[in-house]
Amino acid sequence: MDPEALLARDAARLATEVAFLRAALFVYGIAVVVYILHFIAPRVRAFRAGSTGALFVAAALQTVVIALRWVSKGAPPFQSLYESLSFFAWTAAVAYLVIEWRRSVRIPGFFVSLIAGGACLYALLGQSPEIKPLFPALQSAWFFWHVAIAFGSYAVFVVAFSVELSYLIQVLLWKLERREFPAPVWWLLRIVVVPFFRVGADYGLTEDNISRFHRSVHQLVLFGFPMLTFGIMSGAAWANEAWGVYWQWDPKETWSLITWFAFALYLHTRVRPTWRGAPSTLIVILAFLCMVTTFIGVSWLAKLFGVPSLHLYG
Repeated sequence: MDPEALLARDAARLATEVAFLRAALFVYGIAVVVYILHFIAPRVRAFRAGSTGALFVAAALQTVVIALRWVSKGAPPFQSLYESLSFFAWTAAVAYLVIEWRRSVRIPGFFVSLIAGGACLYALLGQSPEIKPLFPALQSAWFFWHVAIAFGSYAVFVVAFSVELSYLIQVLLWKLERREFPAPVWWLLRIVVVPFFRVGADYGLTEDNISRFHRSVHQLVLFGFPMLTFGIMSGAAWANEAWGVYWQWDPKETWSLITWFAFALYLHTRVRPTWRGAPSTLIVILAFLCMVTTFIGVSWLAKLFGVPSLHLYG
């Protein structure tokens, strides 16, 4: 094919891909708004179905983005940070939709939509969509399995984090309903919170329901932790194949290990009754922040301060 025709075709594919990603970002924004409306009026079926429907449409649009990118470069689309952010948003949305379908839990969808939309916004505004050749070190059979399974664990942890925040909101609403705050605090929260989040029978807030909802965080982390473990182990095997050494204490390697220990500590708290309340909640939130640091923060800080790293995104 004529080189000019090839360039025109690739440019058209890239423009189409970016248009679909922008559309997905817009629909994520709609999902955030409809989830808020669902919180305000949980008995309105249109808001209940519309929130899930909007997130499903956003995920479907991103599926097109992933497919176009994969076809254009002939390799899995998570080499650059632009590609990784898009893939991260897609996996988080899909993971949540599967869990919502199985558990009929919608409150975490607000946070998942916000996180996925934020990742798309960062990809569109802060990163170049340019397609680059696959680096020699990435031309390995480990490339797909290591990255895909690691992102799978990230997606599950995003949902776990969203459930944890939703749990904290439910506890707050439940305590408001039971008037368990000092009178000045109770009135302040009634003024600030109640206009946005209804309390009462609409949410079925009972201590048993809240405890059952909170246990799903443990189940999610139990599901994602082995995937994170495989991601680290396969990354070490890939490093040995590419660079002749399993582990170099590279910043991203170090932070991936910190993230692994943080989630391992959370799982440990679940077998100690005295740690199952606020300590386990705090630890799972900190573990999620470690995960975000591993995914985005390390590369950003390494570039900012000139720290050498073999894992900087191209």
